Amino acid sequence: MASIVVVGTQWGDEGKGKVVDLLSAGADLVVRFQGGNNAGHTLVVNGEQFISHLVPSGILQGKLCLIGNGVVVDPAVLTEEISSLKTRGVDITPENLKISRNAHLIMPYHKTIDLAREETRSGGRIGTTGRGIGPCYEDKMARNGIRFVDMLYTDTFGRKIAEKVKEKNIYLHRMYGVGPLDVDAIVEEFLGYREMLAPCVANVSRIIADASKNGKQVLFEGAQGTFLDIDHGTYPYVTSSNTVAGNACCGAGIGPGAISGVLGIVKAYTTRVGEGPFPTELFDSTGEFMQRAGSEFGATTGRKRRCGWLDAVMLRAAARLNGLTGLAVTKLDVLTGLDTLKICTAYSVGGNLLDDFPADINTLSTCEPVYESMDGWKEDISGARDISDLPSAARGYLKRVEELTGVPVAIVSVGAGRDETIIINHPFG
Repeated sequence: MASIVVVGTQWGDEGKGKVVDLLSAGADLVVRFQGGNNAGHTLVVNGEQFISHLVPSGILQGKLCLIGNGVVVDPAVLTEEISSLKTRGVDITPENLKISRNAHLIMPYHKTIDLAREETRSGGRIGTTGRGIGPCYEDKMARNGIRFVDMLYTDTFGRKIAEKVKEKNIYLHRMYGVGPLDVDAIVEEFLGYREMLAPCVANVSRIIADASKNGKQVLFEGAQGTFLDIDHGTYPYVTSSNTVAGNACCGAGIGPGAISGVLGIVKAYTTRVGEGPFPTELFDSTGEFMQRAGSEFGATTGRKRRCGWLDAVMLRAAARLNGLTGLAVTKLDVLTGLDTLKICTAYSVGGNLLDDFPADINTLSTCEPVYESMDGWKEDISGARDISDLPSAARGYLKRVEELTGVPVAIVSVGAGRDETIIINHPFG
């Protein structure tokens, strides 16, 4: 039995969806443990593209998929996603999709508050997607949220919604001058979601524990990336949850001893969507090449991703924060055609070298990357299925990543398709 956590090691968009889809073939359960529909996983199966926002990627492999208590769920998005996948032939039932009874619901007022704050924020925007993720987590921590377990009690569910909507309407009016949301319409809407989703509500923690006792393989998938973590990321340009591997325990309801390995997903270069400092960002033709060759647009927002060279300072910090046992390097094929590749090995700040990722964004904004150059390759690597199939320069690049992070490369992605992958050491054995 193995329990593997998959996390992003950069600012998200590292290709976790493809890797989770690939590893799901060897898993019995796939568990999403944090975040909301502010993240998207893009998967390409038999040439067909699927984008999931809340349903765990393992659903395409026919696995039991669980949404943990650490996830905040917009039922409008979830029901739409379920319906869309069903129309494309994906089987989704209360038997193969379970939602933690402790997961919190994103309400319409959460989204309204999110957008109003961003539009009126002084000192610049933080780049929120406006999907209500932050305000929902706020209510959760303030012990003022609505959970899926509340759905199960018909006589009180509508009343709780009505109470919260009235309270938030006062806040929206006084703080932002926003007109009131229709209480009755929201209650009616959410009672409709209850009909579809209530059968899926379950004790996810218990399901995982029972599966582990019976020798089942469990895969935990995170959203976003390490440096969007609310505690360890580039605060305040972060998401509203803990994205590091340790949150798999809190967000799914398991003990630390249940985790047997952590696979960190790293793009062969670095990208970022939205605001915030980015030391290795490129503003030249090379950055444009990466954006174009990698089709670097956000799966959830469609926003253009900022591109830059691989940052080993970030990766070393991510390896420590997550306790990485292996790396999955994605989009290696995008670098094909570049004469010279660069890896940032340290930062220069005021003439001093810094080999650790700073917590202060003002310091990070002044960091100048110290680069190490390597030869690129021209050969098409999309057909490589063994590490020996790669050009020597590509193998050297991967070897240097291992040396700089102290973490072995377990998987290499050389294309968007599920089969366009080199497996060196499968996490499930």
